[in-house]
Amino acid sequence: MKYLLAIDAGTGSIRAVLFDLEGNQISISQREWTHLSEDEVPNSMSFDYEKNWLLAKECIKEVLIDVNPQDILALSSTSMREGIVLYDKDGKELWAVANVDARADNEVKYLKKNFPNIEEKFYKKSGQTFALGALPRLLWLKNNQPKTYEKVAHISMIGDWILYKLSGILASDPSNGGTTGVFNLKKRDWQPSMAKKIGLKDDIFPPCFEVGEVLGTVSQEASSQTGLSTKTKVVMGGGDVQLGSAGLGVVDVGDVAILGGSFWQQIVNIPSTTKPPKKMDIRVNPHVIENESQAEGITFFSGLVMRWFRDAFCQEEIKEAKEKGCDTYTLLEEKAKQIPLGSNGIIPIFSDVMNYKKWYHASPSFLNLSIDPTVCNKASMFRSLQENAAIVSYLNIKKIEKFTNLKVKTITFAGGASKGELWCQILSDVTGCKVKVPKVTEATALGAVMSAGVGAGVYKSLKDASKKLVSWEKEYIPNKQNHQAYKKLAKKWKKIYKEQLKLVDKGLTTSMWKAPGM
Repeated sequence: MKYLLAIDAGTGSIRAVLFDLEGNQISISQREWTHLSEDEVPNSMSFDYEKNWLLAKECIKEVLIDVNPQDILALSSTSMREGIVLYDKDGKELWAVANVDARADNEVKYLKKNFPNIEEKFYKKSGQTFALGALPRLLWLKNNQPKTYEKVAHISMIGDWILYKLSGILASDPSNGGTTGVFNLKKRDWQPSMAKKIGLKDDIFPPCFEVGEVLGTVSQEASSQTGLSTKTKVVMGGGDVQLGSAGLGVVDVGDVAILGGSFWQQIVNIPSTTKPPKKMDIRVNPHVIENESQAEGITFFSGLVMRWFRDAFCQEEIKEAKEKGCDTYTLLEEKAKQIPLGSNGIIPIFSDVMNYKKWYHASPSFLNLSIDPTVCNKASMFRSLQENAAIVSYLNIKKIEKFTNLKVKTITFAGGASKGELWCQILSDVTGCKVKVPKVTEATALGAVMSAGVGAGVYKSLKDASKKLVSWEKEYIPNKQNHQAYKKLAKKWKKIYKEQLKLVDKGLTTSMWKAPGM
């Protein structure tokens, strides 16, 4: 039997996932990882490339235990977007940050003050603002660690770094590279003149390959470290959301998906010629499919908030689930099913609806709690978090509908959250849309495997692979009465969140996350 391998470097974990050529998942190995703040660097989120490479190697070795490495035809990678790795002239890592690193606050303010309307001008070409972009971070490095900056000769995304470690070849692709903001949506290539415009190096950007193009094969060094065969092809991968879309069958213009992972993304496929909206309230990214882009809303930390809630408050449930031989989230869902719509009035305040131009969040909290333990308990708080993630997704989709003049009727839902039956039904009820869940819920890994398969000649194209491999497991139909109730709850939540933001503005509470320059 022949296989394809995906390496998925997400916000919360690194995974190696092995598939057969029919898209069936054979084995998976996963390690949770964290991205830590640097001492005396507010809002930083560094990427520990030395420790994280060790974790990646462990995952690869584990999925190889029961297979012959010679039978793995090709591999590819996908990763959290926006995270970058910098290298010296010899290709050695110098510095790296994860996706929502927001250290460059002063740099964003400097750019906006000294280059009037530059963010708006760059956004028209790239579909990105400075919120998660690479330019302010590079400027921060130049200002704060000039010796390191002077050594910088190359830049890549984190998924590119994985492939570089495995093949020795450094390159990037439109879907991930485009999230740096140093990019041209129409040309699907780097726009180095943006860096030069603000006094940064413009010769550090690697070649840009389309997803599915072969970079090379596993190097001898990587083979000795991981057990992979040097005959295995290393194929260009892409951003987790865009490859996840392919893994969900979301490959045609007008297709819609929600990826429910550490962060939630709401995406709609649009023609690559579509101009980004004048309001700059959402982002537009290159898709992994040529001639297509994606309008995208982002819900921060939805999956990570669930993990925090589990680990901080649910030790009894963790123990009970272990005794019953089930997942803790499954147990919590069973208890949450007994809680009525609206979670007994509990209002979670975590991620806001996306406002890409002025992006920041209120202080994380639960509002409207009761001291009656039969009303306010772990089950009701858990359900409130599920409802809240669905509500923010719904509101982001409404924004995208307005920008694209599309009407969303069906949503493909995948990622860890889609494993929860209650969560799927809540999402359907909140949005008023049919919700389809694919059999392989790890869509990002499947998308990366499709890329590997294209490079190995197993599939003609990503579209071809997607239409062949994606199959459906469940379908949820919205309850119209529940949808009307949730529409009212969504309006109420928006008003409450607006008031919570005012407390941050007054300095009375601390924002969960702020984009640089806010």
